[in-house]
Amino acid sequence: MNAPAQPIKFHRFTLSGHSHRAELFLSLLGLPVEPIDVDLAGGEQKSPAYLAMNSFGQVPVIQDGDVTVADSNAILVYLASRYGSETWLPRDPAGAAQVQRWLSVAAGQVAYGPCAARLVTVFKATFNPDEVIARAHALFAIMEKELAASPFLVGEHATIADVANYTYIAHAPEGNVSLDAYPAIRAWLARVEALPGFVPMPKTAIGLAA
Repeated sequence: MNAPAQPIKFHRFTLSGHSHRAELFLSLLGLPVEPIDVDLAGGEQKSPAYLAMNSFGQVPVIQDGDVTVADSNAILVYLASRYGSETWLPRDPAGAAQVQRWLSVAAGQVAYGPCAARLVTVFKATFNPDEVIARAHALFAIMEKELAASPFLVGEHATIADVANYTYIAHAPEGNVSLDAYPAIRAWLARVEALPGFVPMPKTAIGLAA
């Protein structure tokens, strides 16, 4: 693995699960990082300078030398391709497709399930709580079956699929989504947390986590 010539600039918001995906993977890879906190409350993400990095005005963004990458899942793919081994992002077509499947879940069912439920309690988002909590449990029922047969989302080793899905599922209780009925998911979360270089996202004492 080639180390970057200078620390990777990491534009983040510490309570954002999307930001934590990138922060976690940067740490798992042991890469040098210059964290830069974005003032979301002050609207910094809508400033011309920030929009030049990410036209959607969202966190996270990384700057690796002259390369700028926005979107948490895109950042995972970039870092795995640039600095990671094939265990993080398989190069074979079948393995790559399996990882992509779970990146799609992270951007779909997770975003509109446990992520949205947490947005309601932590950030006062206007989603229907019952609806997004139900979506979360529908997703978890499927994940529970798959993780009962496999230690990680794609086989025997952690990949960026696990990194992409970990944070909002681990923090689902903050959005009033209980993990009590999902022992395989809880065991998977523990396996991710045992990876060398793991860093947690700060917990919020709200919802079931209050």
